[in-house]
Amino acid sequence: MRRLELADGTPVPVIGQGTWHLGEDPARRRQEVAALQLGIEHGMALIDTAEMYAEGGAEEVVGEAIRNRRERVFIVSKVYPHNASRAGVPQACERSLRRLGTDCIDLYLLHWRGLHPLAETVEAFERLKAQGKIRRWGVSNFDVDDMQELPAVEHCATNQVLYNPAERGIEYDLLPWCQARRMPVMAYCPLGEGGSLLRHPALLEVARRQGASPAQVALAWELRQPGLIVIPKAANAEHLRANAAAAELRLSEEELAILDDAFPPPTRKQPLNMV
Repeated sequence: MRRLELADGTPVPVIGQGTWHLGEDPARRRQEVAALQLGIEHGMALIDTAEMYAEGGAEEVVGEAIRNRRERVFIVSKVYPHNASRAGVPQACERSLRRLGTDCIDLYLLHWRGLHPLAETVEAFERLKAQGKIRRWGVSNFDVDDMQELPAVEHCATNQVLYNPAERGIEYDLLPWCQARRMPVMAYCPLGEGGSLLRHPALLEVARRQGASPAQVALAWELRQPGLIVIPKAANAEHLRANAAAAELRLSEEELAILDDAFPPPTRKQPLNMV
């Protein structure tokens, strides 16, 4: 699996595993655990989760999946905005650590900006880092103006945002802003939602030319950007293996032009979308 380096030099895979909607159905737990473990075996050892997902249920699934594998995995979790106060962050972190079955989270994010002052959140993050409860911190769903207001922005390890061929708004300003600071961007919903993106004729045509799946083309298109990490969720073993292989896929200029024609790049500032 291809990797990129965080600001502190830590290498992470460019394709990780998302866990949104995991942990919602106890009957699927064994299958979800097995899928995450298979993803780890295929090099997708970055696992993204959050206290919001199934109200901690996804973190519990991740905890079971990484048991006896912790040293091989890079864990990302996120704190709710309403828990992002000076006192609330450490309490939320302790709950996440317990559900994950670990003593340290590799990357802890503010899920989106809320009412608590950013200075309080960052202060709490830095304290957790000093205590060894987290190794680094970052944000999610922050636009350029939010990033400019963020205290100690030079310590922010990533910004996790919505990005896929149908959602290109960050290319106008946010993505270049992060790239200029060598701050990796983590793309969530890289395959869209509901499957309609992967049925688009342009993606199907490029997939035909590449002998690949539309999902692989979408991931390869996103990974053409320097400093980008994608965190797709896979439903089965076949999709997991295909996702992992997308790291080595390279699109031609002609194929990129086909996708640009179908999904035009932004020509002006757009509001930051989130799901």
